[in-house]
Amino acid sequence: MAKEKKLVEAITSMEEDFAQWYTDVVKKAELTGYTSVKGCMVIKPAGYAIWENIQSELDRRFKETGVENVYLPMFIPESLLQKEKDHVEGFAPEVAWVTHGGLEPLQERMCVRPTSETLFCDLYAKEIQSYRDLPKVFNQWCSVVRWEKTTRPFLRSREFLWQEGHTAHATAEEAEARTVQMLNVYADFCEQILAIPVVKGRKTDKEKFAGAESTYTIESLMHDGKALQSGTSHNFGDGFAKAFGIQFTDRDNKLQYVHQTSWGMTTRMIGAIIMVHGDNSGLVLPPKIAPTQVMVIPIQQKKEGVLDKADEVLNALKAAGLRAKMDDSDKSPGWKFSEQEMRGIPMRIELGPKDIENNQVVLVRRDTREKIVVSIDEAAAKAAELLETIQQAMFDKALAHREAHTYEAYDYESFKQTIEEKPGFVKAPWCGCQECEDKIKEDTSATSRCVPLAGGEVKEGTACVCCGKPATKMVYWGKAY
Repeated sequence: MAKEKKLVEAITSMEEDFAQWYTDVVKKAELTGYTSVKGCMVIKPAGYAIWENIQSELDRRFKETGVENVYLPMFIPESLLQKEKDHVEGFAPEVAWVTHGGLEPLQERMCVRPTSETLFCDLYAKEIQSYRDLPKVFNQWCSVVRWEKTTRPFLRSREFLWQEGHTAHATAEEAEARTVQMLNVYADFCEQILAIPVVKGRKTDKEKFAGAESTYTIESLMHDGKALQSGTSHNFGDGFAKAFGIQFTDRDNKLQYVHQTSWGMTTRMIGAIIMVHGDNSGLVLPPKIAPTQVMVIPIQQKKEGVLDKADEVLNALKAAGLRAKMDDSDKSPGWKFSEQEMRGIPMRIELGPKDIENNQVVLVRRDTREKIVVSIDEAAAKAAELLETIQQAMFDKALAHREAHTYEAYDYESFKQTIEEKPGFVKAPWCGCQECEDKIKEDTSATSRCVPLAGGEVKEGTACVCCGKPATKMVYWGKAY
């Protein structure tokens, strides 16, 4: 009993200290580990298995839209990086530089990729000559390096994993359509697989990607009321094409510049899963992304027939297509229950001698801890059905939390008060001037999260929440990770 109590006490209450709660969960669920490389993390098997599921599901969705995977070098020559002025200025503070190869100084220093726009542009300049070569719809799975000053596992580290899609099109219309299409892929993935509701919107000019014509984003709300940018899709127009000379001969035999897009999602989504769904007992993983969906826990397993029957249930679960395991270690049942909850496994199945006598098992939900008794013969079918219920319930709970923590403000005093006293999203009208955006950030630490694609219009006569001039759009504001 003392051991079980110690396991739960290892996690700081999220109400007491949310940041420490997050760190405790990441550590105790063994998602990451510390390294000798400052600002970088080891992603342990439990954490990497989640990323593998994210990668697999996203990759499938990408390929359904015609995306092909490639891999480009991790080093970028300085001269190549500097071809697009806005781009290099946007990343300069975070770039890590390589100056030596072995013992010899390099003739030209190279950066470790913070992102690969320049490399893709270099590739496309060589690959594209005719309209027949278009579109190019490529993606790569890789790591990138950004020299962050303050780091936190998954949310912000100097090296992290991601995918970056880069496409080239013959027309501006095609590029815009692809930009929005990939935003929708991200939004559907977050809501359907991660059970995280998102707001789809467009970034302001101040917040858009360096060198982009426009940036679209999905924004999600964490349990503590802070926003997390969860995926971005950028329309580059023909700016990069002009900087890198990416031209093609069109159907009329005229030379044109391509129009490009870029879109990405990273391992910070594991942090989002933790902060949206987790509780004071640890992780709560949505069934569709959980590496292990069901854990079979035999009770009094040394008694004759218990392990055999538990193994029978396990095989039935696997035959039903569920990701299931059995904990037949010599730990106490109570410890196993706490460990399963800590790791966020969506469901456990308890099975002991009395259950076998009654031809039953006990299904226990991780999200609500509700216990459901079913016959052994129905265990696999009922488990599959219940996992679907859990997935939807987790989304509904997260959506209800977001709606309960989304506010509106139409004058500056109430806006500032809401930001200060009610963590969450604040919808407020904005005139479109960066001066107001800067003032809001300076006064409240809140930033513009996005202009929503749905509900971003303002009624005639609506005033900007900051300056009182006519507003042009509604904006989601909030403090963010």
